[in-house]
Amino acid sequence: MRTLFWDNDSHELRMIDQRRLPAALEVVSLHTCTETAEAIRNMTVRGAPAIGASAAFGLALAAQESRAQSTAQFLLDLETAAALLKASRLTAVNLAWAVDRVLRVVHAATGSVDDLRTLVLAEAQRIADEDVAINKRMGEHGSVLIDDGDTLLHHCNTGALAVVDWGTALGVVRTAHEQGKRVHVLVDETRPRLQGSRLTAWELGHYGISYEIICDNMAGYFLRSGQVQKVLFGADRITANGDVANKIGTYMLALAAHDNGVPVYSVAPTSSIDLSLADGSLIPIEERDPDEVLGIQFHGERVAPEGAKARNPAFDVTPNRLITAIVTENGIVRPPFDVNLRENVGAGLVPAQGDHIIPNGDKDRPFKE
Repeated sequence: MRTLFWDNDSHELRMIDQRRLPAALEVVSLHTCTETAEAIRNMTVRGAPAIGASAAFGLALAAQESRAQSTAQFLLDLETAAALLKASRLTAVNLAWAVDRVLRVVHAATGSVDDLRTLVLAEAQRIADEDVAINKRMGEHGSVLIDDGDTLLHHCNTGALAVVDWGTALGVVRTAHEQGKRVHVLVDETRPRLQGSRLTAWELGHYGISYEIICDNMAGYFLRSGQVQKVLFGADRITANGDVANKIGTYMLALAAHDNGVPVYSVAPTSSIDLSLADGSLIPIEERDPDEVLGIQFHGERVAPEGAKARNPAFDVTPNRLITAIVTENGIVRPPFDVNLRENVGAGLVPAQGDHIIPNGDKDRPFKE
């Protein structure tokens, strides 16, 4: 099943509750825009492309909720919902990208309020369907970077759970595996929310890909001892110069890889590229509830002392000098990023020959309920 999908019978958004994995595979139903914004905020759904698609469907729910009789009032209701959704997470640019894309389509359209409601849902579904095709293309492009027998070090979760389906960096690994390449993955736990040990390991098990979980601070050991051939991770936002904002810990991983001559690849759709920002210092970094750090338990007991304080930035920025290449749906981008990223994004404005959209439904369902 897809990570998230629109239920045409009940007219609601359904998604895998990623907070429950790997203990339970549960699908929750969302009925309002407010519920969608909260699901994004509390990480029921996570991963930059997935929250972008969720936000687009959140606008579809807002369109259903609106009791507007005029198109002007309807558009005002959508703008209010858009502001709520954009405020739910700050760093991943896909969220605002998806919301603004839906709004542009609706503002450019004519017709009745009912016509516009239909248009909002259609555009949200288009974003979701396109995401699957985009991820498949990234997987094909990125798989040429993977050699038979490689051990790969992966940070956070970038698989099907982080997108609508297939994955970004983990989608590259999955494609290489399905091509018959023998790969082994060292999975960073990715503290404090443990997306690696909870989600990435769970996905790799489903795909039959060999893996071992390591603590984040073990990465340097494996890199220095020559046990890793490539480092892969995703991106929540990439600036015009190729700086990459990604899950906290990515910067330290990239530093260790660079120091040991191990290639570092960031895999992300062009919707994660923010050409309006010159460099990573301009990216807003979300700081989350300290309890995500302080609430960690070991053998059923709290790790931190009562009364302890913590800091909890959710992302860090890896400077472009540490990135070997960036993989998008339009191909592999190498330095100089300030030139080549812009050209790569522009290449997507004209559909490539043979591009296709995978329709909504049961096709390519990776998990069993």
